[in-house]
Amino acid sequence: MITRGRVRGLVEHHNFQRFIIAVIVVNAVTLALETSPSIVADYGPLLRALDTVALSVFVAELSVKLAVYGRRFFRDPWNVFDFVIVTIALVPASGPFAVLRALRILRALRLISAVPAMRRVVTGLLAAVPGMASIAALLALIIFVAAVMTTRLFRDIAPEYFGHLGRSLFTLFQVMTGEGWPDVAGAVMAEAPAAWIFFVIYILVSSFAVLNLFIAVVVSAMEDQVRADIRAQDEQQATQQADGNERVLAELRALREEVESLRRHQT
Repeated sequence: MITRGRVRGLVEHHNFQRFIIAVIVVNAVTLALETSPSIVADYGPLLRALDTVALSVFVAELSVKLAVYGRRFFRDPWNVFDFVIVTIALVPASGPFAVLRALRILRALRLISAVPAMRRVVTGLLAAVPGMASIAALLALIIFVAAVMTTRLFRDIAPEYFGHLGRSLFTLFQVMTGEGWPDVAGAVMAEAPAAWIFFVIYILVSSFAVLNLFIAVVVSAMEDQVRADIRAQDEQQATQQADGNERVLAELRALREEVESLRRHQT
């Protein structure tokens, strides 16, 4: 007789997870091949069949998990993530919903929830969002202040880069990324040689200081996530060890009672 415990053990088994990962990878490859008209012309029916099989596997997986976990299924954000992606794939991709056919590739994102390493990375990134928001606000303030300054100083010198505030904001964002900034600086320095001071200070502050703060916050959040995972694993192992010790002690007590019972019978 198949019990819920056995089904749960099957769903949580690492071989089952590897099978789901393999299906996700194969499905992603088939969806990528469908972008080639020549391949679709030759193997279209096979690709569609593989896509249908993969979708059926995903639906069956989620159905089994819903049956095993019940309401607890939706308490895990990763289960909700998988549920939404598979649900989108079930929407008929015809008529007004034809645009949803392009969203089928979102199924490849299920690798994030299926691979623990990817899951830890994304969890760390999400944990870093509050800190990143503060840094983003600081960066936006720096760019805004610099844009007002450059619009006033360089508007007449290089109007193609600093003609108005919106253009200055875009130019400074481009300079911050390091893309084409020598051209911008050269156009300004042709008439204002001392402008290099502004560009050097701006790049040092925006690129080398503030942007590196993003990396620092993300790394810190991911380290915290790794520590939390290690603590959770240690607690789980400790719980399993305690359960094992309790079982051993219970068996010893039962054995002692049985020995005492045999002694009493002999006497």
